[in-house]
Amino acid sequence: MDHLEHLDKDLVDELAQVARETVRDELREQTRKQRRTATLYAASGAVALYAGAALALALGLALALGLPGWAAALITAAVLGVAAYVLRSMARPSATRTAPTPTSEATPAGHDRVIGGTAPAAPPSGLGMPYPPVPPNAPGVPGTGTARPGDADPGAPHHRAL
Repeated sequence: MDHLEHLDKDLVDELAQVARETVRDELREQTRKQRRTATLYAASGAVALYAGAALALALGLALALGLPGWAAALITAAVLGVAAYVLRSMARPSATRTAPTPTSEATPAGHDRVIGGTAPAAPPSGLGMPYPPVPPNAPGVPGTGTARPGDADPGAPHHRAL
């Protein structure tokens, strides 16, 4: 019987080794493909940087034909700054570029907002229970009404004397 346990253990170890090697080879292949893709992205970014620099130089030289050199450089820098601001604004989500607000014809009054300072009868989604009632005065708070006999100080110990 000990002989069979030894064979089972060897078989399990061998299968585990084969599985590890297979996974390792697959990960190497995927890593190789991803490394090549990352290298191509980096190279395209570097080429785009040089292309942008050449375009900025061409703009500056074209402006320098009719303006002093310092003015052409200043205008070129301003154009590049505006372009950077526009690209950053396009990349960042903002509250001003959200979906258009619904018109009053699309949603009946009172369903999506509080009108006149009162809460709607039901949640804005229209699902579920209405809002629970709110007492006019907070119970047990000095200056807002009378304290009830069962109200206790929240900072006091929570036990009863016998």
